[in-house]
Amino acid sequence: MSSSPFHDGERAVQRLAGVTALADRVGRSIRRELPPAAQAFLAERRWIAIAALDGDQQPWPAIRAGAPGFVQAIDVRTLRIDAIAPAGDPVDAGLLVPGALVGLLALDPATRRRLRFNGRVVAHDRGGLVLEADQVFSNCPKYIQRRDEAPAVEAGTPATIATAPGLTDAQRTRLAAADTFFIASARPGDGVDVSHRGGMPGFLQVDGTRLTWPDYGGNAMFNTLGNLHVHAQAGLLVPDFEQGGALIVSGRAAIDWSPGRASQLAGAERVVTLEIDRVVEQAGVLPSPLRLREYSPFNPR
Repeated sequence: MSSSPFHDGERAVQRLAGVTALADRVGRSIRRELPPAAQAFLAERRWIAIAALDGDQQPWPAIRAGAPGFVQAIDVRTLRIDAIAPAGDPVDAGLLVPGALVGLLALDPATRRRLRFNGRVVAHDRGGLVLEADQVFSNCPKYIQRRDEAPAVEAGTPATIATAPGLTDAQRTRLAAADTFFIASARPGDGVDVSHRGGMPGFLQVDGTRLTWPDYGGNAMFNTLGNLHVHAQAGLLVPDFEQGGALIVSGRAAIDWSPGRASQLAGAERVVTLEIDRVVEQAGVLPSPLRLREYSPFNPR
């Protein structure tokens, strides 16, 4: 049995990118336990990104929010999340079955810290969700825009306000102006992941039903691209940091490895596309506005 924390898709992409040795070194940071610092970081969060598979093996991302402490470590491998899912949320159904795969990303834009937790559902009840860790690791601060979070406003009820097979013109405008999104991907039967992507406004390009973005240099793990290598379905969530909503799209992704295509986008090492087949718009999923302080100094201009 391999001792590598990476599955065959991740290993294949690491080889294609020529970073196998680096990935082996970085992979030593992946563990199955939450150290005390990670537990404290999670307990301070007011919102997280989470991902799960629906019945068609389509990965979906979502935001969950609450007062500090709504994410709490029960022990070194187990988390409880107490948060309300919007009615019609595409992630919620995928979290109902014990053993279901789940990915979680905790992010603090003010400090550019982030923590990944990939695992499985232990229990799901009306009050919340219990997860057990398979992988826990931190990521570098690259491409995270620094934002200040306003004091929490009176909690409203998060809501799904629209679902459709395609984008409206207003939604295309929102996507084209984004500087941050979260992407859910999976290797069904093995794991689900939700990752952060950031860049200058316009790095996410919109052409009809196709989204295109540059894949910048990162931590060499290739969790997302490794998943897409073996399972091309993906979901993107673009948060509205000012109004508190989220625009979620799902579809089929593809990785373009051609140097010529990458050279057309500043800073790109590869290019990823997503053909959209479903759109979900939500309101009230973030607990308060987040004001942009500065773009990441790593963002290609």
